[in-house]
Amino acid sequence: MADDKNKDKNKDKNKDKDKKEKGAKAKGDGAAKAGGSPKPKPEGKKASKGEGAPAAAAQAAAGRPRAPKDKPRLAVFYKDNVRPALMEKFQYRSHMQAPRIEKIVVNMGVGDAIQDVKLLDAAVNELTQISGQKPSIRRAKKAISNFKLREGLPIGCKVTLRGARMFEFYDRLINVAVPRIRDFRGVNPRSFDGRGNYTMGLTEQIIFPEINYDKVGKIRGMDVTIVTTAKNDEEGRELLRLMRMPFRQR
Repeated sequence: MADDKNKDKNKDKNKDKDKKEKGAKAKGDGAAKAGGSPKPKPEGKKASKGEGAPAAAAQAAAGRPRAPKDKPRLAVFYKDNVRPALMEKFQYRSHMQAPRIEKIVVNMGVGDAIQDVKLLDAAVNELTQISGQKPSIRRAKKAISNFKLREGLPIGCKVTLRGARMFEFYDRLINVAVPRIRDFRGVNPRSFDGRGNYTMGLTEQIIFPEINYDKVGKIRGMDVTIVTTAKNDEEGRELLRLMRMPFRQR
């Protein structure tokens, strides 16, 4: 009986040893997995990510509008001739004080669009041809029952020109379009707003050579506002006079 008891005790001890050894092996394998080096990622993914970012940036840069290589001739004319003349006349200490043309806003009202929206599309196409830039559609801010006008209806379009497009439009305006006005004797020199900004009205869009007269459905006018950095009308008038605006002689 004593031998049987000893055998049972030895079996229990051997079982405990086996369990301890198995637990130690499992811990060692887990530590090895945790502390081991991560699996290397395929090189193809890394290369694709590195090459994808410059390619996307190049595509985005290609889609952006770029300035012309050569500056417009009126921009060069302002820098070389107009700005020194303004500094000499008004005694500016810095060339940054000299007034300059900041932007040109062209607005075309289309009241007939209340009855037919297609007329607005034609006006947008014509203004795009004239300015070289797609205009934004303007909507009514208030409802007026006498004119059958509801709030939010499209009633016009406008475009804001800056930089090279602004100088090119101004060049075509004073040298090509305005002289084609019938019985033209000059623009009104008093159409300033008191802050050096000048506004002129054109009754026909066909004075611009970009418009094909045979495809015009209706004669429309537009307002051209020249926004300057001048502090008063005197500086703004002198700026436009030096920029060859054909003012009417009194």
